[in-house]
Formats: sequence, structure tokens, C-alpha cells
Amino acid sequence: MPPLAYPATKFEPAGVADLSSKMERERLSGSALKGFFNLMSRWGLKDDVARDLLGGISNSAFYEWKKSPDRLLDIDRITRISFLIGIYKALHILYGDKLADEWVVLPNKNVIFGGNTPLQYMLAHGLIGMQTVRKLLDARRGGI
Repeated sequence: MPPLAYPATKFEPAGVADLSSKMERERLSGSALKGFFNLMSRWGLKDDVARDLLGGISNSAFYEWKKSPDRLLDIDRITRISFLIGIYKALHILYGDKLADEWVVLPNKNVIFGGNTPLQYMLAHGLIGMQTVRKLLDARRGGI
């Protein structure tokens, strides 16, 4: 019996983005920021919360980024935005639009959140908190 293998395809999976590459960050930064601002609007989050989710930036920088999102982001900020967009996507796969957009601000009985909201958890734990929420939702999508 021949060994099992995936069917042949002409499509190759996209490689992982090398965020240490300035060129790659330049390619991703503008669309990442535009997506981030749209996401903050969908979740109904205030600008001070959005600044904290980005890792803490000044008011003036935040509003400049909002006005002109075509700029180079550092690895940390692109990673944060990536986790948040992944959370958004997972929520919209798992739930209807209304619940998906409210989920981050609703109290949650999951032991991870301890009755707090996922947003409070992410703000308190930063990048690792965002990664944890993303992994939780990806596990739920996978039926775990």
C-alpha cells in the first residue's frame, strides 16, 4: 500500500510572514492599521482602550496613525493587531455578527477570565493575553 499523501495541487500555502524584515512590515503595516481601526469601531471600543491594545501610544501618535495609517509598524504592534484580527475572525465563525462583536466586552464565566470580560483580560495581560484569547477561540473553532 502506498504511503498516504495529500492530493497534488498547484496551490502552495502562504509562508509565515517574516516580521523581522522591514520590507515585510512595510507591506503589512498600512492594511493592519486600517483593519485595526475598523475592528475597534465594530467592537465599539473607545480610543483610550484602542491605544492600550496597541501597547500604549500617545494621543497625538494615535490620531496621526488613524488619520494616516500608511506607516511602518514594529513587530510588537503588528503581532498585537494580528492576534486581534484573528480573534475577530474566530468570533465571526463561531457566533452571529451581533454576539461576535459584543463578545469581548461581555462578562465571561470561563476560568481564564474569572467573570471579567475578555477585553479586561487582554488589557491586563497584554500580548500574551491576546494570544491566550486567540488560542481559546481557535480551540473552540476546532471543537475542543
